[in-house]
Parts: sequence; structure tokens; C-alpha cells
Amino acid sequence: MTEPVKVAVAGHRGKVGSVLASALENESGIEYVGGIGRGDDLAAFLHAKRPRAMVDFTRPSEAMHNALAAVAAGASPVVGTTGLSTSDVDKLETACRAKGVGGIVAPNFAIGAVVMMHLADIAAPHFDAVEIIELHHAGKLDAPSGTALSTARRLAARRKDRPFAHKKAEKETLAGTRGGEEEGVAVHSVRLPGFVADQEVIFGLAGQTLTIAHRTTSREAYVPGVLLAIRRVTAELRFYRGLDELLGLP
Repeated sequence: MTEPVKVAVAGHRGKVGSVLASALENESGIEYVGGIGRGDDLAAFLHAKRPRAMVDFTRPSEAMHNALAAVAAGASPVVGTTGLSTSDVDKLETACRAKGVGGIVAPNFAIGAVVMMHLADIAAPHFDAVEIIELHHAGKLDAPSGTALSTARRLAARRKDRPFAHKKAEKETLAGTRGGEEEGVAVHSVRLPGFVADQEVIFGLAGQTLTIAHRTTSREAYVPGVLLAIRRVTAELRFYRGLDELLGLP
């Protein structure tokens, strides 16, 4: 009989972490060994619990420390914290390879959100302009979201020879009204109570628009993707940059 995979959660008291901790406790083939929070002794926890994977949904200022400590202890990092730099991810991948463990950093673990980005990739070459609206709960720390920024960069990369047209207002009476811009892709961030994590990608062409949207009704949306990631990175020595890689989406 195969032994269950021991999993820990950094940020287990948070809005996402608490949902994941509950799901892990009831998941077949998983042994939830506990959570670690700010101010706890991470090294002692890892030494005592010996998890094979550690899920991190904390803050950018904490996530790298947590993930590197997990790797040093032989645990595969499963990082859903957004706001990490490319150099941070490079450093974590190097650490995983040196230690011989798998790992993943993903801006979004909701499978529907990843498929939404994939569909937007398909549409990108056929439209002249695009804008992204991302809507999150009022307590989200970063803007735009990691998913929105990743989407904008992916769409821009699909149009290197013909950049998207971003029409700026001749007179902007309220600064920032036209949103931020990433290589011709406008990004707008909404922060309101009642939202969890939604995103719309709106393409425009003469006489028509196309909207590709993903709605999140609860934080349980992240559970299937995180479980899939845990099982994959503890079974193979590979580092993934995004859930799309893990799902085999181009």
C-alpha cells in the first residue's frame, strides 16, 4: 500500500490557506501534517513534521523564505503566493534542482483561470486591441493580480510583430482611468467586498468584441489545482512555472 503524501501549509490561517488545510485533511492519499504561520519556527516545524510538499499562500515578503526552507528540508514547494519576481522564481528553480525535488510557482491554481488564459492566447492573433479587467476582494495586497499580469505578458508575446493598439484618452480628467499598460495591453484592477477572484479578457475588432471570462465563486476553486500540483511535484523531479505547464497547455 502506498504511503500518503505528507503536506504542510504555510499561511494556513489565511483565507486561501484555511480552505486548503481543510481540504487536505479530508483528501485520500494526503496526510496533512499541519500549518505554519508568521512568527512560528519554520525550521523546527519542517524538522519535526518532515513534509514531502509545502503549500505556500502567504505574502511575497515571506514566500521565498518559506519555499527555500522547504526545499532545504527536502520538501517540494507549491507556491501560490503572487508578487514574486522572475529572479525569485529562477532562484527557487535552481534550489529545487540542486536538492533533487520537484516544485511549482503558479500565479493562479484555479484550473478555469488557466484555461481562460489559454483561450485568450488562441484569440490574440485575430484582434487589434485587448483590455483586461481583474476583480478581487478588497483585502488583496497586489494590483494588478499575478494572473492579470501574466495574461497581459502572454498576449503581448503572441503579437510581437503587430503589437496591440492601446487607445489613450486625449484628455484624462482622472489619472489612471485608462488603467495600467503592459506592452499595449491595458489592465484594470477592481477591489471590492464580495469578489473572490474574477478576470475578463475583452478583445476588440471593428464591429465586434470577444469576452473570455472566468468567475470564482469561492476559494475552493484553488483546491483541485493545488492537489494536482502536490501529486505531480512529489512524483517527479520537475519544476513548473504555472499550472498551464502542468496541465500540458501550450
